[in-house]
Amino acid sequence: MKPHAIHKLYDQRLAQSTKPFRARGASVVRCIHCMVVERLCICEERQTLTTNAGFLLVMYDDEVLKPSNTGRLIADTVEDTYAYIWSRKTPNEEMVALVNDPIWQPFVVFPAQYASEDRVVSQPVIKAGKRPLFIMIDGTWQEAKKIFRKSPWLDEVPVLSIKVDTQSRYQMREANGEGQLATAEVAAQVLALAGDIKASQCLDAWFDVFREYYLTGKK
Repeated sequence: MKPHAIHKLYDQRLAQSTKPFRARGASVVRCIHCMVVERLCICEERQTLTTNAGFLLVMYDDEVLKPSNTGRLIADTVEDTYAYIWSRKTPNEEMVALVNDPIWQPFVVFPAQYASEDRVVSQPVIKAGKRPLFIMIDGTWQEAKKIFRKSPWLDEVPVLSIKVDTQSRYQMREANGEGQLATAEVAAQVLALAGDIKASQCLDAWFDVFREYYLTGKK
């Protein structure tokens, strides 16, 4: 299985740790790729699709190490997925260059109430010759708000705000209110808005598979 951006970032972050990362369920033996209990590994079911849209995941420090993280499901499904650890003082140069690359038209996916009205869009309208790059902020809700507020390199990027009219199916970690969806659930909706319907459906289904097997492994 070809490793993707999240797998590589996981290895980099783990190598930087000075002590073992102890997430909930740390005693469980997991597949290092899908993060499901090893005996229930779902890697063979993974489908990676070529899409018009790309994703950039900006991850809070230890988010990539958490087995319940759903950002990796985006990288499982969408070929052009990039991931970096957030730094307030020294943002990754490759990440900033990606956002400024003329082939991409970036959008930060975030609730409208946290941005000025002139930045907010409800539909990604793409200029000729460009591809949408959806920037997903991945962490707890408090961490995500911090990243959004304290990333000056994002200040000029339009904010794509999606309407949440469904209950989250995420049961692996408790959300902190505001009708939040898991990162992968939001990404599936964003893909549909961008016209990548097959990828949207695939990611949505892959989320359900991961959730089911992850929870089964906890029992």
